[in-house]
Amino acid sequence: MKLIVGLGNPGNKYDKTRHNVGFMFIDHYAKEKKCMDYKEKFHGLLTSFFAGEEQVYLFKPLTYMNLSGQAILEISQYYHIPHQDILVVYDDKDLPFASLRLRVKGNPGSHNGMKNITMLLNDTSFYRIRVGIGCPSNGMDMVDFVLSKFNKEEIELLNKSFVDVAKSCDLFINNKFDLAMNRYNVRKSDEK
Repeated sequence: MKLIVGLGNPGNKYDKTRHNVGFMFIDHYAKEKKCMDYKEKFHGLLTSFFAGEEQVYLFKPLTYMNLSGQAILEISQYYHIPHQDILVVYDDKDLPFASLRLRVKGNPGSHNGMKNITMLLNDTSFYRIRVGIGCPSNGMDMVDFVLSKFNKEEIELLNKSFVDVAKSCDLFINNKFDLAMNRYNVRKSDEK
């Protein structure tokens, strides 16, 4: 059993904003896996599919970003999902736009949703994929920036990036995340 979580904020106000990259990816992946029948459970939206014998849950917490850990703790305890079988997809303002950083574990950095998850799980040994959303270049306030909507060109670039995120999730499900890290991680020399 695996759990793949996308972080974001609920409601139309936040739809297709930079902070909702995780939600956007889960919708992309659910559509790819033909499992769009979300049910509201565990303070989030849940759907699932089977990859061979492995049941994979796709989850979008509805607790708002900064309280994401509550929902993840609830679902992981209910289904007895070990932390090493959890993968979280979320936005990163410190990565170049649409680039990826895959990690097996680590600290939450400045991301408040990840801080809440690591605090409530009392663990950092879960998988994560950070999707670069870039950073403001025109003096825009950071909060306004992460809550701003993507333009059409950015959506196209993100959708291409989501193809690699989906392949990384497939490898995670098959316990081959190290291959995903080798293939899709942005290299330090690529960062600007």
